[in-house]
Amino acid sequence: MKKIKYWILSIVVLSVAFSCTDEITEIEPKGNPVLVVENQFANVHFGDELPFVASVTDEIPLSTLTAILYFGEEEVSRTTIRTKENGEYSGTISVPFLKDIPDGTATLEFVLVNTTLKKVTQSFDVPITRAAYPYLILVTENSSYPMLPTGQPNEYAATEAFPSTDLPAYIKTPAVDAKGREIVFGWEAGTVMEGVTTFIPFVSPVAGTFAVTFNTKTYQAGPFFEILFNGQKMHMVDKSNYEIDVDMTQGQDIKVEGLEDIANWWIDADFFDQKAAGEFKFVPITGKYRISANLPLKYFRVEVLQGGSPASLKADGTGAIWIIGQNIGKPSVQDREVGWEPSRALCMAPVGNKKYQITVQGGRTINTDVINFKFFHQKGWGGEFGSATLSSNSDLIFVGDGSNGRDNGNLGLLPDVVLEEGAIYVIVVDVTAGIDKAVMTVTKK
Repeated sequence: MKKIKYWILSIVVLSVAFSCTDEITEIEPKGNPVLVVENQFANVHFGDELPFVASVTDEIPLSTLTAILYFGEEEVSRTTIRTKENGEYSGTISVPFLKDIPDGTATLEFVLVNTTLKKVTQSFDVPITRAAYPYLILVTENSSYPMLPTGQPNEYAATEAFPSTDLPAYIKTPAVDAKGREIVFGWEAGTVMEGVTTFIPFVSPVAGTFAVTFNTKTYQAGPFFEILFNGQKMHMVDKSNYEIDVDMTQGQDIKVEGLEDIANWWIDADFFDQKAAGEFKFVPITGKYRISANLPLKYFRVEVLQGGSPASLKADGTGAIWIIGQNIGKPSVQDREVGWEPSRALCMAPVGNKKYQITVQGGRTINTDVINFKFFHQKGWGGEFGSATLSSNSDLIFVGDGSNGRDNGNLGLLPDVVLEEGAIYVIVVDVTAGIDKAVMTVTKK
């Protein structure tokens, strides 16, 4: 035991000794780094791979040469070269191709550092312009077409008797000189983006000869199918889906333009009271909503928003309630069953007084002989209604508790109940007594 004690003591003494004598000292910068870069930066365009040559020397070993490009105060590009010895080094730095950036003067800074961290810098003002391309190329699946300058700044157009009004394509530029490169423009997140080749969903409202246009500065392109919601253009997500985030007032008149077949669309009575083809009154309470138009399925999907995101149910009973599960779907179960897929969750219509409703039709938007879905506090997993927080006053639908034929909170049809084919049922969740004391009612109209 004594030996162990003395050994531990010796370690402590040594540690104290080292802590007293082993002081950390900073490296003292030494040497005399010399950097020579000639001004070689003329006729520079957005999108260039800009070459440079630099001569570097020092009396002690060098470390790195870094080129940094600034737009104003913002660093937009950087490249670093390892400088092992004195001599001449070459490299390139990328000039970004960005939307809406005007022609202007950037700052290109070179920083040479030696192994003691002593450094020297040299900077240049570099005028950068958007290239005036002689042409662009419109690339479709089976062909390509030249897009020529229209005379408007940065705008190009291909005017052809295209084989179809539906013309998915991406666009690319030529390389204007040795330092230039091809720039491609495609479709991402519902807009034209640089650097992708996903097809842009061009659609012409007329057949025959039409023009496809593109602006290399603003990225404005066309033609696209347009839908106007109360005079506001809906945002194109893809060629099948359009959406708009809008403040709505209960009872507000709505006019939808641009859908020639709107008389054939399925209209959700929870949100729209149809007056005529394309003319409606808004049913739910006043608030902010996302209206989505699905062209193939011919229906409007409506979701309550909080800020710019789908709303959640708040502790005070306001917000939104969502449905996820099987045997229910809009505009029909067959076309778009929700299933256990949160992105397809149905938003119940807030009708006021902390009540939320969904109207379903037997055999169309709800199965007649079996159901298995539940109510959630948000568009996704998380808060949900279970048998302890939701009760049913219905003689048609029960709330599962995990031992009565349904998982906790899942809804099912009572024994021997079959919903009537074609009949309309209004399901209401009332949280006026609290979100932990919700009551469900089901009314056949």
